[in-house]
Amino acid sequence: MKLIDFYNHAVRFGRAADPRKDKRKIVSFPDSAILFGAFATEVNKVMVGIDIEVAELILADRIREKEGLDLVIAHHPEGKAYVGLHEVMRLQVDLLSQAGLAHKTAARLIEERMAEVERRILPQNHTRPVDAARLLNIPFMNMHTPADNHVYSFLDKLFKQKATTPKLVGDVVNILKTIPEYQIAGKFKTGPRIILGNAKRPVGKILLEMTGGTEGSKDVFGRLYKAGVRTLVSMHLSEEHLKKVKDANLNVVVAGHISSDTLGLNLLLDNIEKAARQEFQVVACSGFTRIRRG
Repeated sequence: MKLIDFYNHAVRFGRAADPRKDKRKIVSFPDSAILFGAFATEVNKVMVGIDIEVAELILADRIREKEGLDLVIAHHPEGKAYVGLHEVMRLQVDLLSQAGLAHKTAARLIEERMAEVERRILPQNHTRPVDAARLLNIPFMNMHTPADNHVYSFLDKLFKQKATTPKLVGDVVNILKTIPEYQIAGKFKTGPRIILGNAKRPVGKILLEMTGGTEGSKDVFGRLYKAGVRTLVSMHLSEEHLKKVKDANLNVVVAGHISSDTLGLNLLLDNIEKAARQEFQVVACSGFTRIRRG
């Protein structure tokens, strides 16, 4: 499979898993990109990691010298994809609207948060790993929201199935612990856990915070409670956001950041392999573990 086809499949499957009801306007994901490399590069062996920085690229170059390597894939964005991170946050407007917030309110809160994230990212040195890939002449890309969409879709379906619909907050944790990526995280003491509420509280209406670039507005949680939401299931939650959630009396289950990212990448890679009708040789690094399903 050529590099451009690999990327196009990531976008296509990311669109299919996207939680927005109207997918017609989804052409690309600004936080996911081919960062360096010829589009016609043939891809058979890939190195995949959650965070790929200069050190991982030097490691990739060493592996390429010893045994060959075609492409390095990061989950988290770098270069122009990092600069575009705030743009994908508009996805959260749909999620909040589906949870019961007025569309105008959701849009205003997310636009304010998007501007904050954009201001935080702009001064940073975005191109360091991309420059390293160029100097090493090693193809480099990242898949962020397409993978995160897969986590959202997977868990949303799981929690809505009759046999696995959680009733108590503790049930959410127990369900997550049946998933291999979260089991691995548990061995490193980073598995799913309740950080607000307790295991015996009713779970109520769940809001999954698994996609949409990064954490949304910290001023949304009281409104979510009024809309009927009682439990957040998140990859992670900042201290600033946590204080606001606590004030809103919501339950919070943190599934785990790296483990959730790994789950999304695995599901996305499964789909790309099915489309390619081949299994790519995968060198896993930087927190990632390759687990195939079906």
